[in-house]
Amino acid sequence: MTRIPEMPNEAARLQALHELKILDTPPEQRFDEITRRAQQEFNCKTVLISLVGEDRQWFKSKQGMDKQETPRNISFCTYAIAEEEYLIVPDAHRDFRFKNNKLVKGPPFIRSYAGVILYSPDGYELGTFCLLHDEPRDYTTADITRIKQYARLVEHELALSPEFGRG
Repeated sequence: MTRIPEMPNEAARLQALHELKILDTPPEQRFDEITRRAQQEFNCKTVLISLVGEDRQWFKSKQGMDKQETPRNISFCTYAIAEEEYLIVPDAHRDFRFKNNKLVKGPPFIRSYAGVILYSPDGYELGTFCLLHDEPRDYTTADITRIKQYARLVEHELALSPEFGRG
């Protein structure tokens, strides 16, 4: 795997994430309903609300994934938050950044990835709303638009969190 991208605003980004006070909190129905609906709509194996911390990505909601977190250095979402709005990987076996990733070569055998950035109210990249498949998959412009809509729903729910002082 190649070196993970560096974020120019990493300290402020991490501060915004920690101010959310959502890391390591229990599952919540409002987030699980969003990931469950997207899993059904896209007929995919795994849907995650992934928050990218300093050394890990932690899953606020997860459908089709047993783990609660993975190391950041193997995280597809770390690459996604360095993009403009989203990251699409139709076939991880053919992508130089991921073809040797242990999450591609072993469980959960990620083959395709679509992740849209989740932003804090101040515009910092908190993580992603992402779909994972164990087979190659292309995404249409309409698919990407729908995934973005799910990400905006998650951002809305995050902004309503009493811990974040917005609810």
